[in-house]
Amino acid sequence: MVPRLENFIAGAFQKSQHSRFVPVVEPATGQIYASVPESSTADLKLAIDAAHAAQPGFGKLAPAQRAALLRRLADAIDADSANLAVIESKDCGKTITQASQIEIPRAAANFRYFAAMAESFGSESHAHPDALNVTLRPPLGTVACISPWNLPLYLLSWKIAPALACGNAVIAKPSEVTPASAHRFAELAQGILPPGVLNILHGSGAGIGKALVRHADVKAVSFTGSTLTGAAIAEDCAASFKKVSLELGGKNPMLIFADAGFDGAVQAALRAAFSNQGQICLCASRILVERSIYRRFVEAFVEGAKKIRVGDPSHPDTQFGALVSSAHLQKVTDAIAVAETEGGRKLLGGSRIYLEGRCADGFFLAPTVFDQLPQSAQTNQQEIFGPVVTLQAFDNDAQALLMANDTRYGLAASVYTNDLGRAQRLAQGLQMGMVWINCWMHRDLRTPFGGVKASGLGREGGTDAMRFFSDCKNISFGGWE
Repeated sequence: MVPRLENFIAGAFQKSQHSRFVPVVEPATGQIYASVPESSTADLKLAIDAAHAAQPGFGKLAPAQRAALLRRLADAIDADSANLAVIESKDCGKTITQASQIEIPRAAANFRYFAAMAESFGSESHAHPDALNVTLRPPLGTVACISPWNLPLYLLSWKIAPALACGNAVIAKPSEVTPASAHRFAELAQGILPPGVLNILHGSGAGIGKALVRHADVKAVSFTGSTLTGAAIAEDCAASFKKVSLELGGKNPMLIFADAGFDGAVQAALRAAFSNQGQICLCASRILVERSIYRRFVEAFVEGAKKIRVGDPSHPDTQFGALVSSAHLQKVTDAIAVAETEGGRKLLGGSRIYLEGRCADGFFLAPTVFDQLPQSAQTNQQEIFGPVVTLQAFDNDAQALLMANDTRYGLAASVYTNDLGRAQRLAQGLQMGMVWINCWMHRDLRTPFGGVKASGLGREGGTDAMRFFSDCKNISFGGWE
């Protein structure tokens, strides 16, 4: 018997009203180690009722009181960080190093940042000679936060924290593929948050996820995941005119010019291509290199990728872990096969890696590099979301910009150059929600996060998140002489 993770409703763990359970598999071993319920509409009703009972009182707390609760959550995450990192590594197949040094600290930072925002974000006033306009930002009520499997606690906290900071009650649905850190977070929150303020329902997106999105009493939906699922959620939300924020896929380019620092650009490209086994929406899956340094770059990049240490993600010296599931491994290997049929030259990888010992049945795939693919190739157009990168040469700024923009996506881009004028021109011309100059994934919690085109709708982070999770009401006081 494997342990069963339970829903968290009204401040307590509760068995699902549904008898079906979904297995949870450790990617590094391929073995089932837990299960979660495929929650039902009866479970959703319990969560809705709990949220409705809790939200009015929670929403009326002074901002400083809500901020204090968020800081306690951050402290609890910090105190449990070593345990959470082990859980996240086991659940996702990611390296223990990445989980412990980046993702768990960021989850705590999310709560601390939005605690500060709770205290600073508020009403606005605009005076006129005969009136005073006051704009209030009250909470929405009950909101849904749906997070993906690639950065589970990191992204779940990125949504929950601003929702709570604004005074809402939250019903969260973590990915059924990686539910364990959400379950542990509920345990930490149990003694901190008032019952019903945070509720966590487990299950599939097609099941409880869709029911949550469609529920009339859910006033806003924040979703991170695939573009296909995001489109379906947008359609469901449009029918009832509820607020929706969508952070979706990307086919992100990195543009490297001959005047950039060569060694630094190579290292940045390796990190951008293969962090978390390429399973980050911000990963650079298309590396565009100025032709005069292209051959040299290809050689250095491939040599660097060969040195990446693939292994048991629980070992601190491992740099590259397992893909998240057997199904995702198959999806990525199918994409590699397509690249070969499209005429791509495989410079490295492309095949499954079989390790010895406890990871013999794990979902490991070698870092994979292609070049000689046309811009129109499916491999250069469709998101793969794995450790597969393509290299392409360009001749001038205009061609680089054209190639970078030539996909349906528009999430993020990186530009490596020491020409400030070129950097400014390209940053303005790139059809992306975020552009990094001589860096990659440099995140500041105060800045807006999100994409354009098929990469999403709306922005997360900073005041954008607070505005999303609050209503907007203007009151005009007049009538005096």
